[in-house]
Amino acid sequence: MSESLKLIEQLIVKGEDELIVEEMEKAIRAGIEVHDLLTTLNDGMLALSQQYDRREVGLPDLILAADAFKAAAELLKPLLDAKRGTDKALWKMVIGTVQYDIHNLGQDLVRTMMEVEGIECISLGSDVSADTFVKKVIELDANIIGLSALLTATMPQQKNVIDALTEAGIREKVVVMVGGAPVSQAWATKIGADGYAEDAIKAPKVLKQILLSKGWM
Repeated sequence: MSESLKLIEQLIVKGEDELIVEEMEKAIRAGIEVHDLLTTLNDGMLALSQQYDRREVGLPDLILAADAFKAAAELLKPLLDAKRGTDKALWKMVIGTVQYDIHNLGQDLVRTMMEVEGIECISLGSDVSADTFVKKVIELDANIIGLSALLTATMPQQKNVIDALTEAGIREKVVVMVGGAPVSQAWATKIGADGYAEDAIKAPKVLKQILLSKGWM
């Protein structure tokens, strides 16, 4: 890893949003690949998340890191647009944190990683009801849905969304992916989700495997 990428990862952990913008601009001018920059941002967030799990940092540190990530990711949008080109995205994903859960950490990174792969990704934010997910999927003609739950108590809401898709008669038309700190592959299988990814970097790869297995690509 270059010194620039190491510094960017450190700045994410420290939540230095102004300094990370300066370093990102330098890295972009130096020709560092978008994927390498995104991987570094993800590594920084994962490192801080692990520190949080060990109670070495608090929630304010996570919020600062998320702000730093957003500032850094904003600089990558023009590069992502150029990478995707002007063609309409074949895949459209609706992503959000389930109802009663106000945590947004990680969503922006997942969205950015999906967009790198040419997937149009619309975030509904946090505390999103099952009905809202279903309405947005229909309204936007989305074929992928991402359900995040950061609290054990809100994990059942992921199943509620899947049940609501079934009741609306569109379950078989949508790939459902779940994620979040307390979520696991066992849980995804139990509730009938199509897939689970433990972090944002792996999410596009898992999604591609699902689409291939369904014969959708």
